[in-house]
This record gives sequence, C-alpha cells and structure tokens, in this order.
Amino acid sequence: MKMFRPLLFHLLLYCVTQALGVNIQSVPGVNSDGVVQTELDMTVSLVCQTDGDNETQADEELVWLRNGAAVALQEENKRGRSSVCVTPVVLEDDGATFTCYLKKKDSSKASVTLNVMYHPQLSGSEEVTVEEEAVMVLQCDIKANPSVSSVSWTLNGSKVDLFAGGFSLTNDGYTSRLTANSVERSLHEGAYKCTAEAPGYVGHKLFHVTVIAKTVKFPLFPMIAGLVVVGLTAILAVASRWNKITKCLCSK
Repeated sequence: MKMFRPLLFHLLLYCVTQALGVNIQSVPGVNSDGVVQTELDMTVSLVCQTDGDNETQADEELVWLRNGAAVALQEENKRGRSSVCVTPVVLEDDGATFTCYLKKKDSSKASVTLNVMYHPQLSGSEEVTVEEEAVMVLQCDIKANPSVSSVSWTLNGSKVDLFAGGFSLTNDGYTSRLTANSVERSLHEGAYKCTAEAPGYVGHKLFHVTVIAKTVKFPLFPMIAGLVVVGLTAILAVASRWNKITKCLCSK
C-alpha cells in the first residue's frame, strides 16, 4: 500500500493543477504558437476562463496583463470567466502579449500575442529645399508587416535614373535613402515618390524638391572676431597713452 501513496499523491496533484488552470479563446482564432493574426482597425476579442465547470472554479478571480502591465477590469468581469476587447487594433498592438492568470495562483496562466498585419507606413520630410551644388538626401522611413520586399523611387513620374542624376541609393528594408552629391535644378528638382511593396500591400510617400540658387555665405563669426580684436587693440592703445592724454587735456 505504501508504494502506491507517492503515485496517488502525484495523481491528485496533477488533477488539482488541471482544475486550477486557465485557457484563452480568441476571435480571430489563436494558432498553435499562441499567436492571433489580425489587421489594423479590426477587433480582437479575448476570453479567459478557468478549466472545468465546478462552483469553486467559477468563483476564482482572474487577472489580465498587457505586456506585463495590469489591465483594468470591472468586478463582474473577473470571476471564472473574463474578457478583454482590443478595438480598434492599432500599430502599437503589433507584438502585444496578453496574459491571463488566477490571482491566487499566478503560476496557472495562459498567453497570446497579437500579430498585426498592415500595409507599409512611410514617413519623411515632404517639402525639401536645397541649394545648387549642395548635397540632397531624401529619406523614406518604412514600417510594415509583413516586411517590405522591394522599394523603388520615381522622379516626375519616371523611374529615377541613378547614373544620369548622379544618385546613390541605399535600402535596408526599414530606411531607403536617395542621395545626390551635387544638385542641379535641371536634374534634381521635381516630385519624387518612394514606393514600398510587401506581400499583398503597397505604400507610397511623396517628396517635393525645390532647388534654389547657391548663396554666398557671409562669414559672420570671423567678422565679429575681427571687430572684437580691433576694438580691444584700440582700447589698449588708448589705455597705454592715457597719462599723456590727460596731461594734454589739463594743459588746456
């Protein structure tokens, strides 16, 4: 009989653990990796409930966390079954992890993570003014899920000719930079468009470049420094001859 006691104890412990467990159901559904796939502006409904259906479990208090921070719940939404609604889904929800657990036993928990699909979000300075012969840099910042597969640039509706315009282009999937080292109005002024493509999604960003005449830079700081030196020299000259000046004034 003694030999069966450890086995019986572990069996009871297993049953208690199962009875005090929780699970999360989701609309849209959650996959085997605990990921809920959704899109911007959609709604995600999460429901956490205790395993089993006895009265003790139905009265257990549940707690929700979003990325480790507590989610505020109304009292009637805490016992035995608790729901959280994410609406509308926004960019900041991508990668957010929601965890539900029993308040009296936080080791019994379940989690799901949101995977928010969205078309490429492009940003950058829309109005750019640059002087002739100066360096022009157009930066197109990209956020997308899934990641972009290609980025292209056009100038006044035509594909940018990197060789003819003396352009250089860099792209790492997150930032695309179009650079011209010596700007000419005939070659570089106009409307640029950055286009990012991802599977099933396309995003655009427009830039308007105005090229102005090169201006002669006034050497302000060297001029100020020169005036200061001249002023100090004059003051020192007067100070060194002050005795003679005062004698001359007194003799009059």
